[in-house]
Amino acid sequence: MEQMTLFDERPQTAPLASRLRPSVLEEFAGQEHLLGEGKMLRQLIERDQISSMIFWGPPGVGKTTLASIIAGRTKADFINFSAVTSGIKEIREVMGQAENSRRMGIRTVLFVDEIHRFNKAQQDAFLPFVEKGSIILIGATTENPSFEVNAALLSRCRVFVLKALEEADIIKVLNHALQSPEGFGTQNVRISERQVAAIAAFANGDARTALNTLEMAVLNGEISAEGIFVTNEGLEQCISKKSLLYDKDGEEHYNLISALHKSMRNSDPDAAVYWMCRMLEGGENPLYIARRLIRFASEDVGMADSRALQVAVAAYQACHFLGMPECDVHLTHAVIYLAMAPKSNALYMACEMCKQDVKNLRAEPVPLQLRNAPTKLMKDLEYGEGYEYAHDTEEKLTHMQCMPESLSRREYYHPTVQGEEKEVGSRLKAIKEWKNI
Repeated sequence: MEQMTLFDERPQTAPLASRLRPSVLEEFAGQEHLLGEGKMLRQLIERDQISSMIFWGPPGVGKTTLASIIAGRTKADFINFSAVTSGIKEIREVMGQAENSRRMGIRTVLFVDEIHRFNKAQQDAFLPFVEKGSIILIGATTENPSFEVNAALLSRCRVFVLKALEEADIIKVLNHALQSPEGFGTQNVRISERQVAAIAAFANGDARTALNTLEMAVLNGEISAEGIFVTNEGLEQCISKKSLLYDKDGEEHYNLISALHKSMRNSDPDAAVYWMCRMLEGGENPLYIARRLIRFASEDVGMADSRALQVAVAAYQACHFLGMPECDVHLTHAVIYLAMAPKSNALYMACEMCKQDVKNLRAEPVPLQLRNAPTKLMKDLEYGEGYEYAHDTEEKLTHMQCMPESLSRREYYHPTVQGEEKEVGSRLKAIKEWKNI
């Protein structure tokens, strides 16, 4: 933990992103929905009326920078606190310091970077001090605070969602870096607009990634008497592999699998393949994707095309045999098959309806006619009495009641008219009509 001041030095040896960190709102790029003229967060900062808040957004969009700007404007003590290097002991020390300051009429603003890394006990340690106003808490997180921040603490904070930067915003940041004396303004860097745009596209909304890539490209540029030339070949080496925002344990993981599932459900093979490839490129285990396809085959296709389940299981086996990168085509095969298959959620609805009855209604005994009677005692107790063997009939059907009496009118499976399920529905209708004779 450290006290932040306006006099922190930014030596030329520091990374470019650190040297160019904005110190005033006017230099801040992006987040117009929060920091535009008249917007709430801008007014709170300008009036020094900060309350406890959470900055939630992907990496490189300005969460720490906003905290730095607040540090420069507030009349309160401002303490920078890292969830990575601090524990309960450090929290208690800071809280004691803040409580002493409060008694002397001095506010304390505590900035906690990566607050989602604190466990429940550590987050709970903040709660009483936030409640009585000893500290104003500002947390920064890349994870959904609904899942990662304790509900009691979250209810006392205002959440501000920071968005990934637009390419135009990143181009503005890059051009500033090329012109600023704290960047490359004194080094006569020769780089084309197209190259700058390529870096901005590669950054994927992350200003830090963009500045780091620019710095790497300049440092590896060709030096001549006229300046430093950024070549296409050198730049291509810096951006040869796109860094996708993907945390296999975080929210983006669930966002992408949700996008894949819903694209297949909407019979959009192009979108489905795109989201699948995004997951693979981000490092997702192909077997996880294959397992989700197996689930989809029954949940969203079901009896409309029972071959869908076979295709999905076969794709899983292919992924298991081959692994990446070869199995990507097998996943594509399954994804497109499932996207183009006729859709029915009748199996899913039947399962969910039945689970609710099993959960909420009394556990009915198995009817005697459905019970086996391997012993004399069980036969004496009428186990199996009234059982009708369907294979003994010409129709392969009987009028025997298989449901408990209290559920005899319950129906869970309602076939749709999609694909092959239309034939299944016709047969089920004929069976019910026969049994009602």
